[in-house]
Amino acid sequence: MGASLSKKIEETDISPIIQEFQEFFSMYYKEEIEKMVSEYPKNKSLSIDYQILERFNSDLADKLINEPDIVLYAARDAIKDLNFTLLQNIKFKPHIRFFNLPGKDILIENIGSQHIGKLIKLKGVLTKRAEVKHKVHLAVYQCAFCDERTKVVVEPESPEIASCPSCKRKGGMVLLEDESEFIDIQRSECQELLERLKGGTTPARMELWLEDDLVNSITPGDTLETVGILRLRAPQLTRGKRKIPYIYTRYLEVLHVVKQKKDFEEIEITSDDKKEIVELSQSPTLYERLIKSICPAIYGHTEIKEGIVLQMFGGTSAKILPGGGKIRNDIHILLIGDPGAAKSRMLQYVSELAPKSVYVSGKGVTSAGLTASAERDDLSDGGWTLKAGALVLASGGMACVDEFDKIGEEDRASLHEAMESGQISIAKAGIVATMKSKTALLAAANPKFGRFDPDRSLADQFNIPPTLLSRFDLIYPMIDIPDEERDSNIAETILRSHQEASMGNVSIEDSKVIDSDTIGHELLKKYIAYSRQYIRPQMSEDAMSKIKNYYLKMREMGKQHGRIAITPRQVEGLIRLSESSAKARLSPIANESDAQRAINLVDWMMKKLAMDKEAGSFDIDSITQGRPRSQFEKFSVVLDAIRELQKKYDEVEIKKVIKETEEGFNMNPQETERIIQQLITKGDLYKPRHGIVKIVGED
Repeated sequence: MGASLSKKIEETDISPIIQEFQEFFSMYYKEEIEKMVSEYPKNKSLSIDYQILERFNSDLADKLINEPDIVLYAARDAIKDLNFTLLQNIKFKPHIRFFNLPGKDILIENIGSQHIGKLIKLKGVLTKRAEVKHKVHLAVYQCAFCDERTKVVVEPESPEIASCPSCKRKGGMVLLEDESEFIDIQRSECQELLERLKGGTTPARMELWLEDDLVNSITPGDTLETVGILRLRAPQLTRGKRKIPYIYTRYLEVLHVVKQKKDFEEIEITSDDKKEIVELSQSPTLYERLIKSICPAIYGHTEIKEGIVLQMFGGTSAKILPGGGKIRNDIHILLIGDPGAAKSRMLQYVSELAPKSVYVSGKGVTSAGLTASAERDDLSDGGWTLKAGALVLASGGMACVDEFDKIGEEDRASLHEAMESGQISIAKAGIVATMKSKTALLAAANPKFGRFDPDRSLADQFNIPPTLLSRFDLIYPMIDIPDEERDSNIAETILRSHQEASMGNVSIEDSKVIDSDTIGHELLKKYIAYSRQYIRPQMSEDAMSKIKNYYLKMREMGKQHGRIAITPRQVEGLIRLSESSAKARLSPIANESDAQRAINLVDWMMKKLAMDKEAGSFDIDSITQGRPRSQFEKFSVVLDAIRELQKKYDEVEIKKVIKETEEGFNMNPQETERIIQQLITKGDLYKPRHGIVKIVGED
């Protein structure tokens, strides 16, 4: 790695650099230094804007980039030489932290050997964070032969002292830990920002080393702008206990780190793009074009595509209730239905289109991979490491989860908090932490028995608990029903899209408009990013009145039929959808038409999934509880009948239960049998022997 820092400083006359910094500090940072000194050691760092240094002395600024170790050493000496009275009785060891480096930050995948030892800046999302450890900063050695003591300032990758500087004997140098000085150090790992990745590229990663007052300042899932010195680490022992010679690993010794407040900052939007975005927002056929731009190769499903459009824009962010509680603005959508209905294709398309998105499949995902985890790995040398999962990494964007019904029961349980509160709480291995997961979830699920049956309850057909179903703002059935005209259009669309693809006419990365009715992929991505970053619409009085009247109408309808047609949770969903509709127009106000669009989508869903055919009315329990209230009532009738018979007889025959429910409540015998079987499956009943049932816990 070349000469050590101490040797470099000995060989370099740094006094001119110290004088330059003393003048620089006096001109620009006198108050900041005085404040740091008065608060020391609570405040140990001085943050300096690189652009100010460049205006002061461009040569010195260039030297900082190319020889950061020497310049930083001189800058620290310059502060110490100011001789503050407050520092006479303490060891003053300030940190000089530069930020706002010129030019674009380097992509992690483009960091190479030319950057070793240089000051660089990069952006990424933190994926792992290890425990805090303690590194020797000033080592005190004592020779076992001559008792001579030696102090050594430990530099990056400094080797241990092999021989005594005094008697020259080897093997007798002992580290005096009580007299040595230590500094906190924490290893972390960040990866390339999701919005920078192109078409399925694996994100590059970089190990970060944070020291002293920077430890525990960042959490997995945070988007970071980092300035640091690229270092090399000597070959390490492999699993076979052998070193691979000449192969070094790299890490970034972090000098300055700051969390990014806004999402999608890395989507570059030029002035020409902005002009095109504003022009597009004023199109009279905007919504039609947006809808047609979602999976243009898939025919139909207009309502589903419209819901996905609104989901990508999201509601108004950063809303806080008067009591201090936060309101989620992310819209969750679940696609359920028949195989081959293009659910997976739709999810994959959206994951490539939506800025900052992640695509995972439920078959191979665990709760650790989906949410967050605490694990042992090499980053913490066998200690515990906090790792961010897909929902944390996609915070502020979208997560597309295919095969949602295949996710394990324990893994699904971790989704409740993420979907409702936009955060994930971790309490594992003594690590207690909370991570952001403000992610819009687009999920797809298949029925247990192959095809979706509109006449059966959701709970019977999908391996998804009602508590999780109720978290979705929109649930869309995708049913494959034979229809000659529709089938002809689907076949024509598929054939044409394959023909164009084989001719090489269509590319998902095209930034231009494919035809007059659709919007180019890149322009649409920038349009969504611009809206989510800058537009925060408020509900107009007309829009609020529209939603209120719809809510009251639905509640009254439910009251007349003894059902719950809608709950306050759906009202919040309507507000999010209305705000999203306004964001799609780049409008600061969600008006009556936006509210009507939201109502139409919810109405469409209710007619498909929440219609109790027996009662002839809407019943939200079909979604929130998995089955309509009329079915719950029948379950209660059967249980009550068994309970009453159990009081009279030691053994309750199923045929007697069927007779009781048929005579007393006019229930169909086959339906009673089906309900008994479901109650046995749920664990409410058990069969001591064939033809006999008993209530669990009531023997």
